[in-house]
Amino acid sequence: MGLKRVSVVGVLSLLLIWLSAAGSGWAEARNQTFPSFGSGAVEVRLYTDYFCPPCRGMEPGAVQILKDLLKKNAIRLILVDVPLNRLTPLFSRNFLYALRKNNGAEHALLVRSILMEASTNKEIATQELIEALFKGKGIAFAVWDPKFAFDRYNKLLQEDKINATPTCVIIKNGQKKTFIGVDNIINALKVLQ
Repeated sequence: MGLKRVSVVGVLSLLLIWLSAAGSGWAEARNQTFPSFGSGAVEVRLYTDYFCPPCRGMEPGAVQILKDLLKKNAIRLILVDVPLNRLTPLFSRNFLYALRKNNGAEHALLVRSILMEASTNKEIATQELIEALFKGKGIAFAVWDPKFAFDRYNKLLQEDKINATPTCVIIKNGQKKTFIGVDNIINALKVLQ
């Protein structure tokens, strides 16, 4: 089925690494950049990992649907990075660095696609190489302490009990439904169109 499953213990261990990578920064906790877009009545929480092949495979189909839903203001989209790979915190930090310069939905989806593609190149494993990638693609970024965003990711991961990627949680009329796997997520998003 192509799902990347991990144990709950594994996710909790990675969350601890995630928190360590986030560093400290309570002073910056307010008014921080976070990948949340739109103000529609339906909340869509999309959980992915840059290094998850099914997540990369879902990206082209899901992005167009999400753009359409955002344009109609039908949804509030929250993009949550799931730290399943040792390099995910590095990629996630840089995603947030790019959002610091431009926190628009289209830009966020573009940067995610660039990072998803970059995750297939095993040589891109350092801050310097991601910065070079961004510069080559014309993506502006600003280094800042993303602890606030990582803390919010962790709360959502725990609240929605995420143990596989890709996963989409849709909250509509007070009811929460979880969809796992590319086909299930795409079909669930199409229903919202």
